[in-house]
Amino acid sequence: MGRWLPQAFRFGAGAALGALVLISASLAAAAQRIPDDLASRLNERQLTAYRTYLAARAPFDRRLDTYWAEVDSLREGRRRKRAAGTPFTAADYVPEHPPQYEGPPMPADVAKIIADLRPPSPDTEIAGLHDFLSAAKSQYGYVPAAIPEREFKRRYALEALRVGLSKAQVIDVYALETGGRGVYDMQAGIDPETRKGRPISTALGYAQLLAGNSVNEVAKHGPSFINRLEDLARAPGTSPSRSAYLKRKAGILRKMVRAAKSVPYQWGRHVALGNTPRGQGIHALNLDPDIGPWLQVIKLRGVLDHGQQAGRTNLSGPELELMNLAGPGTGLEMMTPIGRRMPTTNFFSRAAYGRNTIVREKNGAELLAALEQRMRINDKRAGAVEFARIFDEIARTRQ
Repeated sequence: MGRWLPQAFRFGAGAALGALVLISASLAAAAQRIPDDLASRLNERQLTAYRTYLAARAPFDRRLDTYWAEVDSLREGRRRKRAAGTPFTAADYVPEHPPQYEGPPMPADVAKIIADLRPPSPDTEIAGLHDFLSAAKSQYGYVPAAIPEREFKRRYALEALRVGLSKAQVIDVYALETGGRGVYDMQAGIDPETRKGRPISTALGYAQLLAGNSVNEVAKHGPSFINRLEDLARAPGTSPSRSAYLKRKAGILRKMVRAAKSVPYQWGRHVALGNTPRGQGIHALNLDPDIGPWLQVIKLRGVLDHGQQAGRTNLSGPELELMNLAGPGTGLEMMTPIGRRMPTTNFFSRAAYGRNTIVREKNGAELLAALEQRMRINDKRAGAVEFARIFDEIARTRQ
């Protein structure tokens, strides 16, 4: 695709060019004003190199900001069209990838001086597994039972099949989300084998649900699962101790449902609650052998339902994951003839585009292909192989 230009330029609005050049020159000059405390630490060569970098970088950053402003504007326009039932056209998308910086790099020695002078602010601490478990105990008196990894996979497979997910769909999502070697208490950013690393998000489990997802699903489906726990407690053959345990867990889940429903059923409110101890305690349900598998597969089933309602009755694993990654509606949009050829910037926020390396510099079709390619690599790893064998064992037992 060609070099990106703002929409006004692409439609021939060159009359504004002279004014824009004057503004850019003024801003570029301002960008070269180096603070005194930094200037005093740079020699002449460094000052010259740094000014050259700033003079090139400032107009590029403005071009990039303008690009993303147009992406956001057109995305909002598509939302309005979708609500009105109006079909999209190519003009509803930015057809080029983001501009790439091609000027001189930041001088390495200057970058080091700047880092010493103005250390970057520490990253906001992301809640980890210990926080979720501590919140569950303090907020709800709840501690999820620990079971062997293989048994958790077996329960997950049974739940998936019960709600109509296929072996291929589940293994593909697992392979992509966990690298094919995830464990049931895996958190994004933590190596599932060495347990080293630091959280990069609140995503947990085989489907990597965020804390906001957990709150959302409990608010929507929690009451039905309370009933299910109570039915299991009353089922013939259930031991008295197991029955009492399930009833206690149903009582705990009832408290969590009340907490999840204490805010409006809106994604932003669920995310906000997920960042509090009450929401973090709910998120610990992903680790529970009786609830965690259901919680995750019901989220995937919801994505599948969204696709079926839109007429896509036979979603592949990569298609299901595309909808899971980008959001059901956005994933479907990327699979349309227009969406398949449009850059992925049209479908992700600027921050999400920056975080997810797999989505960058691709169009919708290329992203779908990249997801499948990574799945085919990861489904050969130990966790995915074990998961597939468990599905096969269940199938043989049912036969």
